[in-house]
Amino acid sequence: MTAQVVTTTTTATVAEVAQALTENKISGMPVVSEGKVVGIISEADILSAAEGAMVEAVMARDVVSVAPEAPVGEIAKRLAERAIKRVPVIDAAGNLLGIVSRADVVAAMAAE
Repeated sequence: MTAQVVTTTTTATVAEVAQALTENKISGMPVVSEGKVVGIISEADILSAAEGAMVEAVMARDVVSVAPEAPVGEIAKRLAERAIKRVPVIDAAGNLLGIVSRADVVAAMAAE
């Protein structure tokens, strides 16, 4: 899990997110409001966005997340079943604790 998560807000522009993705060498990030995850935005969302679009208009709202105690196998299954690249790690109160990417899962499986 990566605990230092790069996030954005619903009021950011797609151009701002594109710049953040590029600068941080990542392909997507959670969209947060008051510390809670309200969406996910990825490179694919940016590619389909109209010029000047806001994050709220293009983000995915159906967020697949995991609890901090989720086993690696469960996370791998969710990533594969939903064909997604990352899942936010959220506690019982809905707070963002981190993010797990496919690369994180592969590394954990290799270490086992």
